[in-house]
Amino acid sequence: MPGRKLVKKYLANNHIKITDLAKMYGLSKQDATEYISGRKTNPKANQFILKVIRDFKIE
Repeated sequence: MPGRKLVKKYLANNHIKITDLAKMYGLSKQDATEYISGRKTNPKANQFILKVIRDFKIE
């Protein structure tokens, strides 16, 4: 499963809001939403997704 889908599923299953995730990583809600949705796929977006996967130990 692609990283973005894993993160989306994890957030939904654990009742974590994108707003809260954005605050944790010092991002705007807009950026976090675009990174997770895949609207932005630049290196910064990919690093964010990988960091969330590592930090939350998502498998």
